[in-house]
Amino acid sequence: MKNYFFILLILLLCNCSNDSNNNSNPNIPNYNFTIDINTDLPTYNNLKFVSNGMYIPNAGARGIIVFNTTGTAYVAYDAACPNQALSACSTMVVNGITAKCNCDNFEYNLFTGQCPGKEFPMKPYRVETIGAIIRVYN
Repeated sequence: MKNYFFILLILLLCNCSNDSNNNSNPNIPNYNFTIDINTDLPTYNNLKFVSNGMYIPNAGARGIIVFNTTGTAYVAYDAACPNQALSACSTMVVNGITAKCNCDNFEYNLFTGQCPGKEFPMKPYRVETIGAIIRVYN
């Protein structure tokens, strides 16, 4: 009986996952938010197409950037420059498939959130797609 209990305990521990969006970046604070983006609205219609990204204010630390990676899959990042303290120049600007930090002029790949040679990648947020609605949340 003890063996069954031990095996069950091991299986439970191995199957647990951590779904926390842990922020190890000291430059970007954690803000809790949820935003629904309706891609049927003209303002957000460009998000229906592959490799299109859009800056959306009033969420996260400096707004968010939502990017269509495959036509049906999306990623979302905080628009704050990940390697700069929050300041007047630390809001990133979408530039095709990259986001540019105006403080240091480095560009981050919107498919991966990475910038070669930089310590921190862009801060990702969770994304769900429900029909024409893209839900981004932390």
